[in-house]
Amino acid sequence: MQGEKICEYSGKITSRRVLPNPGGGPKMEASQVLTGKLLGVETTETSTYWSVMRPDGTLFGEGQGVAMSEDGDVATWVGQGVGTIGKAGAVSFRGAVFYHSTSPKWSRLNKVAAIFEYSVDGEGNSSSTLWEWK
Repeated sequence: MQGEKICEYSGKITSRRVLPNPGGGPKMEASQVLTGKLLGVETTETSTYWSVMRPDGTLFGEGQGVAMSEDGDVATWVGQGVGTIGKAGAVSFRGAVFYHSTSPKWSRLNKVAAIFEYSVDGEGNSSSTLWEWK
């Protein structure tokens, strides 16, 4: 069940590249910088994810990132999701993220599975919202 909203970000894709994929199908990697609030704390996040197109045209992807506050708090995450391709290269993903942090502000995230909605338009503008999964 979807619980408390824990994060809301917006940002921009900073790089994209095509990766080798011995399993077939195109595999794309994207990196981005996002800003927003994680558990109410102003945050900058840097993340990279890859996605591969499956035979039915949907996407499967994995990513990782690091969130940092102005006070030096750090949280890392790993996640997976499924997505679809929209017009002009836009993509939309839904999935789950798992955090780790030693910061007292974010230590409760160590016990949380977060579900997310993520989208990026054809020009590389991205947005992400995460909720605690209860």
